[in-house]
Amino acid sequence: MTSVFIGGSRAVSRLNSIIRAQLDNLIRLQCAILIGDANGADKSVQEYFANRGYPHVVVYCMERCRNNLANWPAKHVTAPGSRTGFAYYAAKDLAMAQDAKCGVMLWDGKSKGTLNNVQQLLSQGKKALVYFAPEKAFHKLTTAQDLDELLGRCDQDAILHARRQIQTKLADQLSLHIR
Repeated sequence: MTSVFIGGSRAVSRLNSIIRAQLDNLIRLQCAILIGDANGADKSVQEYFANRGYPHVVVYCMERCRNNLANWPAKHVTAPGSRTGFAYYAAKDLAMAQDAKCGVMLWDGKSKGTLNNVQQLLSQGKKALVYFAPEKAFHKLTTAQDLDELLGRCDQDAILHARRQIQTKLADQLSLHIR
């Protein structure tokens, strides 16, 4: 069974027909779905799978799940350092990226968490299917060059800011873990 990490921006909480068709395809293929517990895209996708009675879902969360709408099995991730913030939840996302064969990301073109997830998947040699909300279309990414082409369609100041935040927050977390 192919394991698929599904994630996305909190701002992408409405699942249009394009997104629903992709989720239906994952159901048809009987994929194992790895999903987080955040509000926004995670919660909306959970609701979609719950409404269809789809059983092959694992919800990744930290100490406790904020959302697990169908009481699926949960995988609790332990993060080093702080119990809040970007690096804390990035640990959960990293676990999903490592456990999955590929990913489907619902991205608003701004979210640093979703951008980080795509980067994690690609850095591990895994494919990412990215729903790019500004264009209402999916883009298949297999290389860093594919990601750069997609990022070229985004507000460059927002992307630069997101990448700096990702680097700073993860570096801070790493230094806390090493001490």
